[in-house]
Amino acid sequence: MAEQKLFAGHAVRRLRRQLALTQAAMAEALGVSASYLNLVERNQRPVSAMLMLRLSEVYDFDPRKLAAAEPGGGMEALRRRLADPIFADLEIDRQQMEEWLAGAPGGAEAFARAYDRIGAGGPVADTGAGDPGRQVRREIERWRNHFADLDAVAEALADELRQTAGDPYGAMAERLRVKHQLSVRILPADVMPGLLKRLDLHARQIQLSELLDMPGRTFALAERLSQEARGEIDALVRGAGLDRAGERLYLRHLVGYFAAALVMPYGRFLRACETSGYDLELLQRRFGANFEQVAHRLTTLQRVGARGLPFFLIRTDRAGQVSKRFAGASGSPLAEGPGLCPLWNLTEAFGRADETLTQLVETEEGGRWFTLSRARTPQGAQGVKARFALGIGLAAAEARTLSAARGVDLAGEAVPVGLGCRACTRPDCPQRSAPPAGRAALANERESGVTPFGFAGD
Repeated sequence: MAEQKLFAGHAVRRLRRQLALTQAAMAEALGVSASYLNLVERNQRPVSAMLMLRLSEVYDFDPRKLAAAEPGGGMEALRRRLADPIFADLEIDRQQMEEWLAGAPGGAEAFARAYDRIGAGGPVADTGAGDPGRQVRREIERWRNHFADLDAVAEALADELRQTAGDPYGAMAERLRVKHQLSVRILPADVMPGLLKRLDLHARQIQLSELLDMPGRTFALAERLSQEARGEIDALVRGAGLDRAGERLYLRHLVGYFAAALVMPYGRFLRACETSGYDLELLQRRFGANFEQVAHRLTTLQRVGARGLPFFLIRTDRAGQVSKRFAGASGSPLAEGPGLCPLWNLTEAFGRADETLTQLVETEEGGRWFTLSRARTPQGAQGVKARFALGIGLAAAEARTLSAARGVDLAGEAVPVGLGCRACTRPDCPQRSAPPAGRAALANERESGVTPFGFAGD
């Protein structure tokens, strides 16, 4: 797979200024020309692998910071904020935003922080001010949902467990018994009403409900083994600078990340992905995981020198309420949009049990994405059953090696989708339910078109 170009001039410029260096001095130390470094800082040249290596060697610089937080969360995050009705009359286009990010990254970041702090905006705004879940998601996206230290510890532990036993569940249970003095007990559902797992420190037991299937039980034990990476996890939590509620949510995410990395070790999982064409059913069987666990793991494959395809993930209920979203390295607006488009077959998955739906879609700014959607019922509920639809996808240009894309013309016609009616300005959509934010609805008693109404500015 061709590597995506990394434009991170803001990070390079920040490092240079922290070191109080001129461009000429830094360029000489890195072995590049001052003019080239100037172009890198202005985002007119990508950061090459050689430059990344030299930054690491000369300044002990963590390369992950290059792909960390783009000013304001990057182009799409700024675009979503500017979709607020209070900016409707400004008509700021994509080129202007690119120039803003390249020429004044500090100003873009300041605008984003001020907007998020104030919490301005109408239905389109998704600022997350005071929302710990939103704050945690931004921190996850800052790392592109890839935590190399956790992957390294999990992979080493997985190799050790694999050498002692061929059964992952049995090996984990034995490790917990010997090293952590914790036994595993499966209990009837009526003994654990409303619970699927519980840690009883008094009895030194990990108690699991009989309602959990084997992937669920294995994952629960892997979560407990995250104690062996507690130092790395605590360092990430401390470095995030979140409030107490945010820390708890972030800790839960990192524990789950470690568990997935233990069940699906990075190197073996990536090789299985590449040799199978990212065959989701095969990956589930090979690693003893469920669809959601595999889908989530696909968003994390961003190890330097061994990257997987850049997937995004989104999970929604029938009412369109999103309960999980990861853009990862994909940068897809579909994972971060303020709303969902009914023309995306993600919503259709609810009525297609045990079937994975594929679709080629095109967003309003011209991005083309190949998506896979599937409905899933989580385990555990004995009364009302919850049901979610999971959508994963990647840029159409990256999808040619997918087994699910065989026979699909990835350059052919795509379904035009938006990010919810309030953020979409497509004029002739038959599915439109509301005008775009900041645009007045127009009605003409003498004629009507495929869409129920027009709107000002179309």
